[in-house]
Amino acid sequence: MEAPAIALLQIEGTNCDEELATALRELGAAPERVHLKQLKGSEVSREERRRLFDYQALLFPGGFSAGDYVRAGSILAAWVRARLGRDLDEFLREGRYVGGICNGFQVLVEMGLLPGRKGTLGPGPVRAALNTNDSNRFECRPTYVRWEGGNFRPLRGTLPAGTVLEMPSAHGEGKLVLAGDPGAEATRLERDGQLLLRWVDPQGRRAGYPWNPNGSVHDIAGITNAEGNVFGLMPHPERSFFPEQLFGWTRGPSPGGLPGGRRFLGAFVETLRRSA
Repeated sequence: MEAPAIALLQIEGTNCDEELATALRELGAAPERVHLKQLKGSEVSREERRRLFDYQALLFPGGFSAGDYVRAGSILAAWVRARLGRDLDEFLREGRYVGGICNGFQVLVEMGLLPGRKGTLGPGPVRAALNTNDSNRFECRPTYVRWEGGNFRPLRGTLPAGTVLEMPSAHGEGKLVLAGDPGAEATRLERDGQLLLRWVDPQGRRAGYPWNPNGSVHDIAGITNAEGNVFGLMPHPERSFFPEQLFGWTRGPSPGGLPGGRRFLGAFVETLRRSA
């Protein structure tokens, strides 16, 4: 079967894109690191230009895009909306996937694509933010998340709800806050199947710091839009892909036999392959 084509969007300050590309390539996908200028097309040569619709998925990797000035992810969010807005809206209406990891999650929230507006595949009003961690410092540590069995099609039917995945975190602004009544909004997201991952301890129980490294409402580590084709998560699956990347890897295998990031990204690539 043809390898799924995945664009990894770059600008100045993004990183983790090479690690993500390595993981996706290992799974049989065809990732390409693509600069925003290449998709805009007006500032590069004809040979360097790329079309968004040549890809089955668009992923925003981690890092510090545009130096995270103003707010984390806000500048890249504004540039993407200004330069790719119409194409991105059509891309989503076709049911293609858009995802963000860490800084990429921040970008999608700033664009209004997460949590999005129920009943539409386009952006909604910006009703969430990823704020400074409660510890007021950058948190880089082993963390665990629990798949909550929501609308994210790649994990539905692949992982049982309640599956715990080890994925490390590295962020300074990862605290998810929601507009209005945060508790009620978090409950609504869960009811609508938009709660993707929760921070938990190694036994899969909800816990406070350091297992929740940022203080996010209801221990939320990742969400989707209502349709499940836009997703964002704060932990890094590409950093828990090979066994040697895991905390304590010399003491035994990961829960479930495979590293958490490999299980997550593997399910994603397999879904793209089946839908090609």
